[in-house]
Amino acid sequence: MLEENIIQNSTKAWILAARPKTLSGAAVPVMIGIAMAFRIVGWQNVQILAAALCLLFAFIMQVDANFINDYYDCLKGNDDSATRLGPKRACSEGWITLPAMKHGIIITTILACLCGLPLVYFGGWQMIIVGILCVVFSFLYTTKLSYLGLGDILVIVFFGIIPVCLTYYVCTQTTRLGLSFHPSVLEIPKNVVLTAIACGLIIDTLLIVNNYRDYDNDKRDGKITLVVRIGKKAAATLYFVLGLVGAHITALLIFKGYRLLDIVLASIIMLIYLSLHARTYRKMKRLEGKELNNVLGETARNIFVFGVLTTLSYVILTF
Repeated sequence: MLEENIIQNSTKAWILAARPKTLSGAAVPVMIGIAMAFRIVGWQNVQILAAALCLLFAFIMQVDANFINDYYDCLKGNDDSATRLGPKRACSEGWITLPAMKHGIIITTILACLCGLPLVYFGGWQMIIVGILCVVFSFLYTTKLSYLGLGDILVIVFFGIIPVCLTYYVCTQTTRLGLSFHPSVLEIPKNVVLTAIACGLIIDTLLIVNNYRDYDNDKRDGKITLVVRIGKKAAATLYFVLGLVGAHITALLIFKGYRLLDIVLASIIMLIYLSLHARTYRKMKRLEGKELNNVLGETARNIFVFGVLTTLSYVILTF
């Protein structure tokens, strides 16, 4: 049954289906990749157009993944309003029809490809492979991999390693039409890779708390997430450890210069992010069911705060 204030297939329905609050998670790794490019090669040498395209590609792919998740979860009956603990979903609520959502997925997939294709000019033919992997795994996650407990690995790879490293890479290349299929090695500094892993660990806290909330439903439906595998108590501990380790890695990489400014910036990241993270962790252990939606929102906020602090730190260190 439709909610009174939402017309089927309306603009409002599509905005809700796009899940705007999830876009900050897509922006954070790209922001960090751009900031590290500023720090390492200097802002004058950063390809601003490539940076903008990376950000736009990340946004569109996130919306595409949300549409795919909405569509296939509705088909499988996983978004039943009577048992669902998370926010309402467009297809299951009837806000958007399944045929319309299918067309929406096709359109956002095409838009993502069109947006990502110009990155070949900056990063070479390897960008085509990356784009294909992003599209393929956005489908595989909802349809197959999330049921096998592989979601956390995908988050670290596709919300950490790939967006941070590849954003850095295309932003620091001299413009060239890289259509030659001569093999080459992506030159990405070790500290960029480590920061990318740290970013992935912190963003994975969002998936952990989401699956922590859905533990009982997932166990009943045969969805073997990492939380179902290790249990809620261990999952809560893992949630805290991921944020702790991610913040420490990031702070140490900023701190390695041993200058006063490095120390101050590293300390700010540790104090602000970890204080928020610890507070959210304590709330997570105390709450159950739909109450954990507040923890989910706070975790998303913490991730965005981490991203902004890390980005500003590297930009400040540029000057």
